[in-house]
Amino acid sequence: MKKYIILSFILVIALAGCKKSFLEIPQKTALSTATFFKSESDFQQAINGAYAPLRGLYSGNNGAWAMGEQRSDNTTYKYNPNDRGSIQSEYIKDFTDDANSPVTANKYFTDYTIIARANQVLEPIDAVEFSAASKNNIKGQAYFLRAFAYFDLVQYFGQVPLHLKPVKTLDETSLPLSSVEAVYTQIIADAKQAATLLPNKATQEAGRATSGAAKTLLGNVYIVLKRWAEAEAILKEVTGYSLVSDYNNVFNPSQKNNSESVFEVQFKEGPEGLSSNFFYTFLVQPISAAEITAVTGIAEVPRTIQGFNLPTPDIIAAYEPGDKRKDASIGFLTASGVTYPYIKKYAHAHANTNNTNDNWPVYRYAEVLLFLAEAANEQNRPGEALTYLNQVRANPRTGLAPSVAAGQTAVRDAILAERRIELAFENKRWLDLVRTGKADEVMKAFGVRFKANPISYYFPAGITPSPGSYTNIRLLFPLPASEAALSPFF
Repeated sequence: MKKYIILSFILVIALAGCKKSFLEIPQKTALSTATFFKSESDFQQAINGAYAPLRGLYSGNNGAWAMGEQRSDNTTYKYNPNDRGSIQSEYIKDFTDDANSPVTANKYFTDYTIIARANQVLEPIDAVEFSAASKNNIKGQAYFLRAFAYFDLVQYFGQVPLHLKPVKTLDETSLPLSSVEAVYTQIIADAKQAATLLPNKATQEAGRATSGAAKTLLGNVYIVLKRWAEAEAILKEVTGYSLVSDYNNVFNPSQKNNSESVFEVQFKEGPEGLSSNFFYTFLVQPISAAEITAVTGIAEVPRTIQGFNLPTPDIIAAYEPGDKRKDASIGFLTASGVTYPYIKKYAHAHANTNNTNDNWPVYRYAEVLLFLAEAANEQNRPGEALTYLNQVRANPRTGLAPSVAAGQTAVRDAILAERRIELAFENKRWLDLVRTGKADEVMKAFGVRFKANPISYYFPAGITPSPGSYTNIRLLFPLPASEAALSPFF
């Protein structure tokens, strides 16, 4: 990681040309930290730069979807013997991936870029005089982003190095692995700081971290750690949000950062390099230009590799009859004359191919309610848990009746099932399986079904999954081999 951390350090301090909008990617200069950080505007540009890597974390062929969604039973890939495309995402699905995967490397190094940029903001900011309210806001965002990145790292990799100050020397680039407990302690401390310093959604600039986002992150951490009472207490403080009445509109680019949005990664359609392309990344292939145009309505080009992150027959069957969220989440299209499902949540009108305006939802108020349901149920209050669960499940946007699950075990299962549907294709499923202790059971059973009938899972006739797939359901990913090669501590 030595070369990478130094590069991140250089990029962090090179922010003088950054535009006002925090969507913009900072331009590169040769300024030093001491020269650059002189005013509020400098710190504002720096915190803008700390958000920018989030787009690379969630989008593209090596995006977070491969580890958070396709790893699970929710989505899979369409095998194409003529052009395997992003084959490393296929290996992640099959549990045959290794430390050389560019997918895991992208998550690891992008998270550390966010951390490096947050550290560059936090170290010098108190020495520069400007408005206390603005300073607290910027610091709160930096603490939130650092906590967010470390939470991402520890859930997927376990032990990781804790970098809490800017890297200034070669020796500082390599640190020993910190214990999982130490990493979580730091995440909690940062999230608490962020929750105290940040303004609420009503007064914060749209798209930036808020006190509600920090409290939701903290509640999520407590849920993972099974600290139920603490989770419940902080999640009850997440106020000022409400569910969007039409589930389709939760993801509609014309309603970004809506009343349900707690935190989402910001993308912008257009030529600035800030656009998303989730629809195209998750597009079943090979597919002709005309077949894509039938969905998008714009001029397209044919695509010839294999498709990734396609809804499985399992998730399609998991929707109850009449659940309106199914049509909002899953669509069907024709590719090479055959009908396949695709993720519809990120399919909206746009002007040019591979250039869309969809944001990525990270935290929604629906998940806050489901977290509260889980926290109440695990404290043996299943009746109260159902009240939270049914706020999500039994409202006009779903068309479903209230859950009548009775008893802690049944309510626990109902909450997990509801999370699977409500949060489908938002990178929640794999982590849910891990933290609830169901990953091994669910994914081995999925592997049995897959191997018994690969055609149903979009394999061509005569092609079978790797014999070694789904035999070792590893809960954590290996640290990137390039990291280990450069560090004396691994």
